[in-house]
Amino acid sequence: MVMNRDECLQALARRRDDQIVVAVYTGAQEWIHFSPSDLNYTFAGAMGQGSSHALGVALGRPDRQVIVLDGDGSLLMNLGSLVSIAHAAPKNLIHCVCENGMYETNGGVPIPGVGVVDFAGLARAAGYRSAYEFEDLDAWEQSLDGILGEEGPVFVTLKVKPGGTTYPNDFRRLRSVESREAFKQALANQPREGAILSRG
Repeated sequence: MVMNRDECLQALARRRDDQIVVAVYTGAQEWIHFSPSDLNYTFAGAMGQGSSHALGVALGRPDRQVIVLDGDGSLLMNLGSLVSIAHAAPKNLIHCVCENGMYETNGGVPIPGVGVVDFAGLARAAGYRSAYEFEDLDAWEQSLDGILGEEGPVFVTLKVKPGGTTYPNDFRRLRSVESREAFKQALANQPREGAILSRG
């Protein structure tokens, strides 16, 4: 059993507060419909860099929880970021990987190791504080509040398939200078209150 990605992300969007969300590729296209915000840091065209960008944001703003919506194909292109994140140990970072077993943006080409690679296991071995795997929507929804209240870095594998709705691609939003400037302004307007330890 796997989850529809749109339902999976909508569950997260319903619990979003003031978190910074770094989202890439197809997940980003859906996320900007579910949770529009100037605190969305979205991009396409830099496959594999979502986790590294999120690490930089988390270290730069330890007072804000940062959630990265990564893809399995993207993470495979930057597995070293798992070790970098675990070493830096940002308490405010949650690393979600939407695992669908393919490079969806590039035509649905299967990823290497599809059905075999254990992303949560890789994160544990790298040194993440905790790691989870979900393929059932109810279990994901029931666990969300606890995960959002944990001290990071936290890793979450979300086993998904494309949802039943097709959401229009908005590459201009993902890449625009205006959205970058709005993100910077939103961060500037967020007061720094010291390092975040827990939201629970």
